[in-house]
Amino acid sequence: MSELEAEYRLEYFEEEGFHRKQCPVTGVHFWTRDPDRETCGEPPADDYTFIDNPGFDEEYTLSEMREEFLSFFEENGHERIDPYPVAANRWRDDVLLTQASVYDFQPLVTSGQTPPPANPLCISQPCIRMQDIDNVGKTGRHTMAFEMMAHHAFNAREEAGDKYAYSGEVYWKDETVRLCDQFFEHMGADLAEITYIEDPWVGGGNAGPAFEVLYRGAELATLVFMSMEQDPDGDYEMKDGNRYSPMDTYVVDTGYGLERWTWVSQGTPTVYEAVYPDMIVFLKENAGISLSDEEEDLVHRAAKLSGYLDIDEVDDLTEARVEVADELGVDSEELTELLEPLETIYAIADHCRTLAYMFGDEIVPSNVGTGYLARMVLRRTKRLVDDVGVDAPLDELVDMQAERLDYENRDTIRDIVRTEERKYRETLERGRRKVENLAAEYADRGESIPTEELIELYDSHGIQPEMVRDIAEDHGAAVDVPDNFYSLVADRHEGEGASREAIERSERIDDLPETEKLYYDDQERTEFEAVVLDVIEREEGYDVVLDQTMFYPEGGGQPADHGTLSNDDVTVAVTDVQSRDGVVLHRTDGNPGKGEFVRGQLDVERRRRLMRHHTATHIIGYAARQVLGEHVRQAGAQKGTDRARLDVAHYERISREEVRRIEAVANEIVRENLTVKQHWPDRHEAEKEHGFDLYQGGIPPGQNIRTITVGDDVQACGGTHVSRTGDIGVIKIRSTEPVQDGIERIVFAAGDAAIEATQRTEDALYDAAEILDVTPEDVPETAERFFTEWKERGKTIDRLKTELAEARAAADEETVDIDGTPAVIRRLDGDADELRATANALVDEGKVAVLGAETGESAQFVVGVPDGVGINAGEVVGRLAAKVGGGGGGPPDFAQGGGPNVEALDEAIEAAPEILRAAESA
Repeated sequence: MSELEAEYRLEYFEEEGFHRKQCPVTGVHFWTRDPDRETCGEPPADDYTFIDNPGFDEEYTLSEMREEFLSFFEENGHERIDPYPVAANRWRDDVLLTQASVYDFQPLVTSGQTPPPANPLCISQPCIRMQDIDNVGKTGRHTMAFEMMAHHAFNAREEAGDKYAYSGEVYWKDETVRLCDQFFEHMGADLAEITYIEDPWVGGGNAGPAFEVLYRGAELATLVFMSMEQDPDGDYEMKDGNRYSPMDTYVVDTGYGLERWTWVSQGTPTVYEAVYPDMIVFLKENAGISLSDEEEDLVHRAAKLSGYLDIDEVDDLTEARVEVADELGVDSEELTELLEPLETIYAIADHCRTLAYMFGDEIVPSNVGTGYLARMVLRRTKRLVDDVGVDAPLDELVDMQAERLDYENRDTIRDIVRTEERKYRETLERGRRKVENLAAEYADRGESIPTEELIELYDSHGIQPEMVRDIAEDHGAAVDVPDNFYSLVADRHEGEGASREAIERSERIDDLPETEKLYYDDQERTEFEAVVLDVIEREEGYDVVLDQTMFYPEGGGQPADHGTLSNDDVTVAVTDVQSRDGVVLHRTDGNPGKGEFVRGQLDVERRRRLMRHHTATHIIGYAARQVLGEHVRQAGAQKGTDRARLDVAHYERISREEVRRIEAVANEIVRENLTVKQHWPDRHEAEKEHGFDLYQGGIPPGQNIRTITVGDDVQACGGTHVSRTGDIGVIKIRSTEPVQDGIERIVFAAGDAAIEATQRTEDALYDAAEILDVTPEDVPETAERFFTEWKERGKTIDRLKTELAEARAAADEETVDIDGTPAVIRRLDGDADELRATANALVDEGKVAVLGAETGESAQFVVGVPDGVGINAGEVVGRLAAKVGGGGGGPPDFAQGGGPNVEALDEAIEAAPEILRAAESA
């Protein structure tokens, strides 16, 4: 018996007459209603049998299928919620893209730290799985972009009490499988053809039993029961070799692929014709792809076997295609020649949808994170478009999908695509020579260009492996492109080390002398002359190293200087400056020439604004310590051109009065026009004289450290500062807010930025005065009066509700006798507050209260039980809520719940006496 075999023996399977079997082809265990079935239903054990033979009663489009699923689960007690963006790093820092609906709720909801938006819930979540990129087009079923329709339930074991944000069991394995079966039945599927494959799930330190649900050769759903956590002493050993123990929380995590359900409903040769019908037709016509009737028939027959071509499952795609050709009785080369253009068309359609999701959710192409992944997809798509001969602009193709997805930023999406295409062309032009040299090198050795080199060329230069192969063949070098090439690239980017070119850049920098930093000698100076020691080419732009510089590199919370480098022949823009082990790298948009003599010019206004804000940060920190106490320490800082922020450790909120006092102290230092001094003392001497309060902004390296002195304040600091405090002009605190418990953030502006911020605040005040029809001075008093009146009306409403509840309780209500205890059971016209108030009033009179009401679009119940009465209110309300398709609970003396089925409210209330008697007997 396997570790989890008992977990798969469901009461529902027994009730429905399922049989547990082992597939002779794949070796997996599965459950089926068909006693004569031998295979599990999954390729290669079974072919697709729905192609040209749709599996449901009707054909559905994507939008129709999505609505059918969500409506079904809404009718079965689930609340529909809106989907999240595809950029998962918007709300979590451990992943980049949304790959499953459960990503929306990890880790806070699944761990029980916060409640879910609804419980149970249903959703159709757009997802992107980069690891499927090489399968797209080939298997007939894989899409990189897809929607995961899902229903989720979040449960916590009773013994956990109120430790988590949710408690009790909503439903678990039996009900999950039952709902899955019911949805199949709802769609008109033949339930005898459905198989449930046992496939234990492991991921992210959690695990649990799971089912893959197969119908006519297609995996249409996955039912995961996330219920265990990694534990070296756990009872269960899972397929990753680790042991696991049950968790207090356990989650129903399902996934129903919208695209595959739509595909099975239509019975098209591949999922792509079902998902992208108009675009497939457009691309075929544009690329001049036209098939004869005989070829169409062969495509349909090959499609039924395309599940054999899963790159994740086969060692060699070419051999797998030969097997498919043999089974069809055709030549493998002829089959490949027929199918490859179609597979390319399918991949283009899918990739364009992926890009529409990415750019629609405001992912910007770059060399890191989600931006890198977007760039990789776009460049692969561009290559596919060129390969198959589609002459439509790529931005137009992506826009076709953006329009279908109803994105409003379609103009921006098209601009992004066009810009990226231009950058890609420039990258290829720069990279071609590198490929030629590499090909000649390996040709001389008589060796093939290895995969690592291919990945490096793509990763650093964006050069597609097919282009490398073409160039290499001209130079007599061989190239073997792996079938899963793009998956390897994505995996490498997600954390498998730096590129060889990045290492080479680092080695070049290590060989250069430290840059002389002129900004420490004269911080007011904005022009200088220097010699270019090296120019390091990057995919976008150049890193220019000078023998000396006035450009301040980003550091210590201060952004980098911007400006230009120029000689007699060229002027290049400096857009970023970074420091690596003392060597300053100037990021430029052009090459000024190694060995050239250049003139540097800083963006003067930017530098001066940053200097004002940096010195003001020191002053604000000092003033905060004077006002709030010496315990105040800097916990973080960021300077900008329009404002700056200082995070300080403080045990309570900073009051408005304290803000005024901090501001007053700071501006008094500005008015004193103190000299801002810099020194380079020995570290130990500086620590001895000033203590470790020196390191408010961090601990700098080196034996001698640079200190900045402003009046009585001394700090170690590497940034640029004004010469005298009067140069700041004025400091204005714009806001304070808690960043976390014990950390307060002070946001402020200095100089011109302070004046601009004050003017914006005054404009808002005058606008409010105009709306309220009062003078600006009277706005606070008027707003307070309106707010007070609003609160008093609320109190009056609450008082009237309480009086109404007491009157209802005092009325001569008809009661039901529950073993000697009177119970009032009735439907009220009122909201949840009125229900609770009336129930409390009845309980005070020694009566059991069972009250129901229609509130909004749902039925609500409140159950109250007097002390000493042996009825559990939570149990009662749970059974009542179940009758209206929902749930509820609470302590034994008072509980509430409800559900969406308002029509069943009266029926539930009629059943209340028997429910009470049953609860009392229990």
